[in-house]
Amino acid sequence: MVPKSPKSAESPHSGTATASGGITPLHQLPDRGRVMCQGHVESVTFVPADRTAEFIAIVSEDDAERPAAGPGSGRPPRLRVVWLGRRRVQGIEAGAQIRVEGMLARGKDMATIFNPRYEILSRQENE
Repeated sequence: MVPKSPKSAESPHSGTATASGGITPLHQLPDRGRVMCQGHVESVTFVPADRTAEFIAIVSEDDAERPAAGPGSGRPPRLRVVWLGRRRVQGIEAGAQIRVEGMLARGKDMATIFNPRYEILSRQENE
């Protein structure tokens, strides 16, 4: 029997891919797996009443110190968050600062979390 090295006993979330508190920066998201991310809601999408209920929010990092997404890419990394079976999620609106946790899936265009656990960290007040 081969003894385990101390490194193999570490939590999978203790590597370099996560920031403090287990939060994974959007530019370091894995291809799939459970993640916790934080950012601001860039936009929300409402579907028409004749379609299957779903509520979609696009979350992006608000850290001005994040590394550039790549040469020629001016858009920050983004995450699609989808609540299936809901037409609205109270408190989730453009400008809100949120933290989400769930299983990450990679689509053709954007990483997505379906029906995540979420926490509203702050909301933008009406002007």
